[in-house]
Amino acid sequence: MARRETGAVRRRAGRPSSVAILLVVAALAWLSPAPVAADAPTLGGPFELVDQNGVRRTDADFHGFYPLIYFGFTHCPDLCPTTLSLMGRALDALEARAPGKAARVVPVFITVDPERDTVELLHDYVASFHPRLVGLTGTPAQVEHVAKNYGAFYAPVPIGGGDYMMDHSGFILLMGPDGDYVTHFESDVTQDELVEALAQHVAE
Repeated sequence: MARRETGAVRRRAGRPSSVAILLVVAALAWLSPAPVAADAPTLGGPFELVDQNGVRRTDADFHGFYPLIYFGFTHCPDLCPTTLSLMGRALDALEARAPGKAARVVPVFITVDPERDTVELLHDYVASFHPRLVGLTGTPAQVEHVAKNYGAFYAPVPIGGGDYMMDHSGFILLMGPDGDYVTHFESDVTQDELVEALAQHVAE
């Protein structure tokens, strides 16, 4: 089962990893009718969004760097702030260990709740986690496009009174300087594991 959350991370024993499932779902349901091999994910592709400063950003802006991407939403009560804090701490730890590698990693938060996550809201939100964290939002169609291409799942879950939470995937993606998929991390990755993986995959 894909690991998702509406306020708490849910696990089920004996099931394949969330990203393995999401890759199949993305390939079969959203991206293409052609099957995608489990060992050859085809995540990534062009996108156009807006950052927390109101600046238009595309995938080309991150070429030459290693985007570390997480999909979430600012009203998320637990998984999103926990994961973004982890990403920030890991980046700081990598900077102390290998500043040249850390300089090439760009932490990116892409909202799956564009109706509520405005540029202004994202500006204050991402600043609380790391000074280099890039927050991205856009129209619902733009967000749907990038989520599909990068294998992310999300869906609104009504909670009464016209309000809602977002059920969404909880993995972190590491993309390469050419825009290709490098690896991914489940939501239970530790800081040390993330730092070690970044040190291994990122070239100075």
